[in-house]
Amino acid sequence: MNDERAAWREQRGRAVAGRAAALEADRAAEATQATALLTDFVQRATERGLTPSPLTARSFDGRTTYRTRLRGWYLKANRSVAVGEDGRYYVLSVPASLGARFHGAEVAPSLPRLVVGAGGGDGETMPLAQLLTRRLDAGVTWP
Repeated sequence: MNDERAAWREQRGRAVAGRAAALEADRAAEATQATALLTDFVQRATERGLTPSPLTARSFDGRTTYRTRLRGWYLKANRSVAVGEDGRYYVLSVPASLGARFHGAEVAPSLPRLVVGAGGGDGETMPLAQLLTRRLDAGVTWP
């Protein structure tokens, strides 16, 4: 009986590991596609004369705005996500910090997804390609 349970646990462990590897491969492929869209956006924005602006980050509670060292283009009117001039994708939310008030917030690039907001639970999802097109079409008059 213990041998059967051990065999079942081992088989289940292999199945879980296989599923995790498949999900990771899918996520990597999605990130590759999204990165290509971001790189194309930066090139097209530059060609259209859309200059990158300084990016700010908000605290998780939304009460405080912090400077960052980043420059780029906001993709949403609420300034929660952006493309840096380096072509990387940034989610501009950070923990509240007294030090960040004085020195600015550090924002690490995020792994881009083809659907912005997917898995976020707030219901605000939009295809990345659509956000990028909307931002390009807005030109210099972005909100």
